Amino acid sequence: MMAATSKQQILTYVVFVFLFSSVFYFQILHAGSLGAGGGIYVRGLMWCPALAAFATLALNRRSLRELGWGWGKYQFQSWWIPLFYSAIAYTIVWTIGLGAFGNPEFIKQAGDTLGWHGPRWIIVGLYIVLISAVGLIGSLASALGEEIGWRGFLVPELARNFSFTTTALISGIIWSLWHYPLLIWGDYNAGTPTWYGITCFTTMVIAISFLFAWMRLKSGSLWTGAMLHASHNLFVQAIFTPLTRNTGKTAWFIDEFGAVLPAVTVVVAIYFWRRRKELPPSTETHEDATKMRRAISTPTTKLDEREKTRVC
Repeated sequence: MMAATSKQQILTYVVFVFLFSSVFYFQILHAGSLGAGGGIYVRGLMWCPALAAFATLALNRRSLRELGWGWGKYQFQSWWIPLFYSAIAYTIVWTIGLGAFGNPEFIKQAGDTLGWHGPRWIIVGLYIVLISAVGLIGSLASALGEEIGWRGFLVPELARNFSFTTTALISGIIWSLWHYPLLIWGDYNAGTPTWYGITCFTTMVIAISFLFAWMRLKSGSLWTGAMLHASHNLFVQAIFTPLTRNTGKTAWFIDEFGAVLPAVTVVVAIYFWRRRKELPPSTETHEDATKMRRAISTPTTKLDEREKTRVC
């Protein structure tokens, strides 16, 4: 059985992603909450892109080594870049009064969790340090499932067929669409109208896809995507958003469903798009490799036949 072309494998992968994910979409939407099942459904959903990658590779008799398991040398950057753009976005929010720093309810909850009831700044500082270090492990475990698929398989496969710009755009569109069932029919939203939340979320996801794709192609490692994803979720969802106090219309400006973070990530996207020429040339497609092997082997075969004739 011949392996499908690279573009056919991309299509196969996308079909597998949504097919596997439909099981968990149903469970979450039926329960009416992302927290249903103690979060098991969400974690299962986040591993569907990885399962789709494994299935696509197996179907085409390709090795799991192609996913880019090497650690690479961009992991520290992948940790601090989401911290950097998140900090800029929330500093803007706090500075101009779109939201306020220091949510009393969250600080009290953090203090109770940590067993501390001292000054606010000690509780906040201790929480940020611990969650940034220890919390990263749990966040990485979930993010890895997505990133084995999105950046381990999809981005390199797209890069074999398209330019960096197209690769980042297509991967970002697919990544954002994958979230739509929970955005439209579930409770994966910060309280803004669905159309507004989807617009902000899609803009942000496509924007950071330029960063994620650049890091993956530059490093050759899927772990950059896993670290970026885990760090983004950690700093945005577990630190900056909970620390922000509502001043009236705050939900319209914070988190992944407000306007400020997407605006900042668009600037990040432009920065990495301008550095696209630093990326190594994309590897050949699998069908190109097959043709090359055939072209190389043909003269050798004919030569062997001529040699056999001489011997006879």
